[in-house]
Amino acid sequence: MEELSIGPIILDVAGLTLTTEDKEILLHPQVGGVIFFSRNYESPEQLKDLAQNIKHIRPQCLLCVDQEGGRVQRFVNGLTKLPKIRLLGELIDSDRYSLEQVLAMSENLGYLMALEVRSLGVDLSFAPVLDLDKGISEVIRDRGFHRDPQIVALLATAYIQGMAKAGMRATGKHFPGHGSVTIDSHVGLPEDTRTFAQISEDLAPFRDLISKGIDAIMPAHIVYPNIDPSPVGFSHYWLQTVLRQQCGFQGTIVSDDLSMGGATGMGSYAERAQRALDAGCDYLLVCNNRLGAIEALEGIKPKKDSASYARRLSLFAKNDIPAWPALWQASIWQKSYATLEPLLKYPLLA
Repeated sequence: MEELSIGPIILDVAGLTLTTEDKEILLHPQVGGVIFFSRNYESPEQLKDLAQNIKHIRPQCLLCVDQEGGRVQRFVNGLTKLPKIRLLGELIDSDRYSLEQVLAMSENLGYLMALEVRSLGVDLSFAPVLDLDKGISEVIRDRGFHRDPQIVALLATAYIQGMAKAGMRATGKHFPGHGSVTIDSHVGLPEDTRTFAQISEDLAPFRDLISKGIDAIMPAHIVYPNIDPSPVGFSHYWLQTVLRQQCGFQGTIVSDDLSMGGATGMGSYAERAQRALDAGCDYLLVCNNRLGAIEALEGIKPKKDSASYARRLSLFAKNDIPAWPALWQASIWQKSYATLEPLLKYPLLA
């Protein structure tokens, strides 16, 4: 079979197995990846089979998931129940462990998460969250490491190092920071009226991780009317002037889901996808709306861009690790899990 190119659109599939329509859509030239949700997961064995079936149809298909831990963990049954990422920040605040001990836990947590996801044949978990947990945004809340940008950067750096040990790339989200707005961008478009100088604190973890070579960034569906009239993920100013030029980011830009409430004001699905692509996104997430995904696939007109194509290719997992179920007998998993037992059993986990 002729190998298909890597298109810009990441979409979802219907359920635990591929439908006839799923198989047809996977052959579309604009498809670049598949993102899994809880409805796609029953057990490690089932997900591994689903991933293999997708790769059989489209070998170069980026397989993704949101496996952050806490309330955002799509693969649960048969895998480690990952704690909320905010627990690491709580451990620092508690003084129960030294900073070095908590950073080691953060690295091992990133490693364990990535090992388990990769053992199922999945390339990428969209993590970590770099938004500040200011107690303002309910959708972020305990998905963020901490309120202090320096602590966020330290913990995220360690977490990403763990992911890298398992051959998984990291995606910092949601640029330039979702922690200072109350509206959930899944249901509406948050508006942040601060100036650029006033959001420097929110930007700080992104700048720090970019300086260390983070692989991917996911922009937020937020509009800053005193900075630019377009939501960040559709803004040439934010993605090119700020992210690429001022912050020096050279990695992959992955849009947040174009089906979210924060994206609806950008027109039809085809228009949203084209605007995000023109602004500088390399991958476009279109989730939980099959008709919308089809419209985006058929409606976009991507330019030939070898640099963007190379960035899409760069997010595929790189090194081999033991596949499920062999991973659970491997020393790399056992050592990582043993190191995390204090974290997994800590009272603040509840």
